Amino acid sequence: MTDSYLLRPEPEAEGLSTTVEGINQGGQPVTTRVVTEKALTLFLNSQEVVTMMTIGDHPDLLAVGYLKNQNMLQADDVITGIDYDDDLEVVVVRTERETNYEEKLKKKVRTSGCAQGTVFGDVMDGFEGIELPQSAELRTSWLYALTKAINTTPSLYLEAGAIHGCVLCQGDKPLVYMEDVGRHNAVDKIAGWMTLNQVTPADKIFYTTGRLTSEMVIKTVMMGIPILVSRSGFTAWGVDLAKKAGLTLIGRARGKRFVALAGQDRITFDMAPEAADDEPADARRKGAFSHG
Repeated sequence: MTDSYLLRPEPEAEGLSTTVEGINQGGQPVTTRVVTEKALTLFLNSQEVVTMMTIGDHPDLLAVGYLKNQNMLQADDVITGIDYDDDLEVVVVRTERETNYEEKLKKKVRTSGCAQGTVFGDVMDGFEGIELPQSAELRTSWLYALTKAINTTPSLYLEAGAIHGCVLCQGDKPLVYMEDVGRHNAVDKIAGWMTLNQVTPADKIFYTTGRLTSEMVIKTVMMGIPILVSRSGFTAWGVDLAKKAGLTLIGRARGKRFVALAGQDRITFDMAPEAADDEPADARRKGAFSHG
């Protein structure tokens, strides 16, 4: 399969990682790569919304996606500008519509996401009213091809660990691959890319390296994507929410293995597991067995 990425990680990009010297279990000196993280404060027009810890790439996508997933950007909002200042560590999203979310910002619900994973109080109201397309399909041949392509793509996750990756896919092709120290940030970057490029979600598949938590399910549903896949496991609330929303939820997807706990009717078994390739040993990522 040819490279289908429209946007993918650049693990060698300046500022995303650094080398640190230490010792190993035998006392020998070692040098290892670690990801960097920096604060980014987000403003919507003149109102400060949140400060996030991020690796610092694609601040425009992160900002727009965060606001979109928090229902602070409406479907018909016109974005007039996105200003980013690296020195001040600030990104400002400007809209034609006047905005004021003071009351909304007082009403936060803590979720199980890493770092600052939160959803604001009325996000669940929007979640309840979303209907995902039943016509969406996931073929097992697509799933096997996607896991192989994603797990062999050069990335910070593969090189340094301690980071999450999320990938927007269509059929058997990965399209946009984003990484960050928190899985919610990686999701929001993809949501931002979809918003700014007016991408239709109905025929897309969302892949994540992280756990299938309530937050991951909520954000995937809010983006209108009908299928969510992870190489990691599930939480009970995540499964429950997926069933209520009609989301296809697949976890532990590695090599030729996977488990589906919701929305199984969208799956077409067009390829036998034994016909799929095993996951290459050199693609077993540093974070694969952590509790990120």
